[in-house]
Amino acid sequence: MAEQRRILITGVSSYWGGRLAEALESFEQVEAIIGVDEREPTRELERTEYVKVSNHHSLLSRIVRAAEIDTVVDTRLVVNSFAASPREAHENNVIDTMNILTACDGPESPVKRFVFKSSAHWYGCEQDDPAFFVEGMERKHPARTAIERDIVEAERAVRDYAIRRPEALVTTLRCANVLGRDVVTAYERILNLPAMPMVLGFDPRTQFVHADDVVHALEHAVISDVPGVYNVAGDGVLALSEVASLAGKLPLPILPPFGAGLAALPLRRLGLRVPDEMWNLLRFGRGLDNRAFKASGFDYSYTSREAVQRFAEHMRLRKVMRDSEEGFHYDREVEEFLRWSPNVRREPSGEPTSETGSPSS
Repeated sequence: MAEQRRILITGVSSYWGGRLAEALESFEQVEAIIGVDEREPTRELERTEYVKVSNHHSLLSRIVRAAEIDTVVDTRLVVNSFAASPREAHENNVIDTMNILTACDGPESPVKRFVFKSSAHWYGCEQDDPAFFVEGMERKHPARTAIERDIVEAERAVRDYAIRRPEALVTTLRCANVLGRDVVTAYERILNLPAMPMVLGFDPRTQFVHADDVVHALEHAVISDVPGVYNVAGDGVLALSEVASLAGKLPLPILPPFGAGLAALPLRRLGLRVPDEMWNLLRFGRGLDNRAFKASGFDYSYTSREAVQRFAEHMRLRKVMRDSEEGFHYDREVEEFLRWSPNVRREPSGEPTSETGSPSS
């Protein structure tokens, strides 16, 4: 019989935390899922138990030990500087990561596996970069932006934790630019413009990973033994002009090649602000070598090209889907009634029947 997992997911209200919890509920080898966050979940979850709690290490440590958590997945990393202020991003990315690692530390900790969702921003983006970054490469240049500095510092904390606890299996996933139906990213915002803004004289290589593949990569890291750092990116790279063509957008080279302040002005007229960490990507691009993670047994569902094509389909259908879909609203009293009331009819598995109107993943 496969080893049963007792999993704690941080940031369960976030896109990645919610999707991962939703996905892991169908795994037979997952015995329990605890989702922690300061905000209520945004997805309908059946087996996942939500605990509203801050990322203070003493509180998390009590939950980890009381629930005998053997696997912790940290999905909270902010990789878009417009998603939070610099202070909030640093607090989330660095301070809270250290708190979570501290909660998993100590001689009596039951945690045997730690999975950290990171970003390709760790590598930075410069003119003299290699065609493809391999996991063992070190940064050639100091981090330029606040987000890059946060990610470098957060990964350093995770690496130090792995050194302190050699008996624990620690996995770091550096994800390329993500595209998907519901996830909000800098590239998603750019691709939703009427035209594709480009930097004059540059047509950089771009590489994407579909949001579904990121979720599957996190699943793979939870279920399989894959210690170390891995790039998560779809096969192939595209010129930015190709991306524009696949998305049905007109390439518009209107951005000056130097000076983020000057370059920002044309985009602001279009109603878009570009995060600091994106400017060099729009000039030089970035490629990740994805062979190591594939060698661990992981199969991608989408290439970079297919991720863009699928996203273009989502853009065309978005208005229809948005009008027809009803969002999920978490209500603690209703959730507790559906989970614990003796009056709720249940399947032999113990789950509420569909007639009760219970959540379904």
